[in-house]
Amino acid sequence: MSFSFFKAKSKSPQEIVRATKDSLLALDASTAVEVKALDKALEEVEKNFSAMKVMLCGDGEAEPSSNQILQLTVEICNEDVIPLLVHKLLLFSWQARKDLVLCWSVILKQVDDTHYCAKYIENHLELLDFLVVCYDNKDAALTSGNMLRECIKFRSLAKYILESASFPLFFKYVKLPNFDVASDAFATFKDLLTKHSKQVSEHLTSHYDEFFEMYEKLLESPNYVTRRQSLKLLSDFLLEPPNSQIMKRYILEIRYLKVIMTLLRDSSKNIQLSAFHIFKVFVANPNKTHEIKIILAKNCEKLLDLLQNLSIGKGSEDEQFEEEKEMIIKEIERVSRFINRERPS
Repeated sequence: MSFSFFKAKSKSPQEIVRATKDSLLALDASTAVEVKALDKALEEVEKNFSAMKVMLCGDGEAEPSSNQILQLTVEICNEDVIPLLVHKLLLFSWQARKDLVLCWSVILKQVDDTHYCAKYIENHLELLDFLVVCYDNKDAALTSGNMLRECIKFRSLAKYILESASFPLFFKYVKLPNFDVASDAFATFKDLLTKHSKQVSEHLTSHYDEFFEMYEKLLESPNYVTRRQSLKLLSDFLLEPPNSQIMKRYILEIRYLKVIMTLLRDSSKNIQLSAFHIFKVFVANPNKTHEIKIILAKNCEKLLDLLQNLSIGKGSEDEQFEEEKEMIIKEIERVSRFINRERPS
C-alpha cells in the first residue's frame, strides 16, 4: 500500500523564502536573556535552511528543479533575505552554516540573464566587508570564507574587495594562530590575487608600495607555512603576463632582492626552490640597476655555493631546472667580473 497520500505537500520557493525570512527576523526579537525563545528561533532557521537546501540541491532521490532554483533565487533577492543571511551568520549553528554554504553556492551560480544574487550584492557591497571581518570569529570564519570565495568568482565583487578598506585585513588573517582559519583566509587571499588578472594588475599598480610593504612581512614571517605559501603565491601572480609591468618594477627593488636572497638560504628546500624561481627573474633581467649588480657581485661566492647545491631531482623537470640554474650562475659570474673590473685596483 502506498502512503504517498499522507506525504506533506512540498512548499513553493516563495513559501520557503518567506518562512526563512520570518525565522531570521525572529532572531532580532529573541534576546540572549530569552534563551528558550532564541533556541526556538535558531531551530526554525536550521529547519528552513534545510528545506532551502533540498530545493536547491535535491534530496538524494529527486534532482532539483532548475525552474524552482531560479524562482527561489529571485525571491531571496526580492525579499531582501541576503543581508539577513550575512548579518545573522554569527548566530547560526554549525549545521545551519553548513547548509547555508551549500545554498549560497547554488544561488550565486544562477546565471539567467542578470546573475541575480551577484547583482544584488553589487548594490549592497557592505555585505562583503562584513564577510571579510567574520574571519575575526573562529566559529564563523570558515563559512564566511566559503561565501567570499563564491563572491570572488565575479569580477566586480572581487574588484570591490581588492579596493576596499577590508582588503589589508587579509595580511593579518593569514597569520592568525588558528591554523584552519589562517589557511582558509589564505585561500581567499589567493583567489583575490589570481582569479581576475586585469583587476589585480590595476590594484597593484595603484597600491604598489603599500601592498608590497605588507607582503614583505609575510615573506619574513617566522612561521614556515606563512613563508612558503606567500612565496609560492608571489610567484603565481607576479609572473602572470598581465602583471609584467609590476614584475619589472619589483625586480628593480634592492630591498626585495635581499628578501628573496634570504629565502634562498632558508632551511627548507621547498622555500629555497620557490625563492629561486623569483630570484632568477632578478638575475636574468637585462635592465638590472647598477646597485643590484653590486649586490649580486658582493654575494657572488655565497650565491654560487647555494645554487650549485640546489636541485629538485624530478626527471625532465630537473633537466630544465638545471639549465635555468646554469644560466643564472653564468650571469652572476658575468656581473661579478664586470663589477670587479670597475673597482679600482
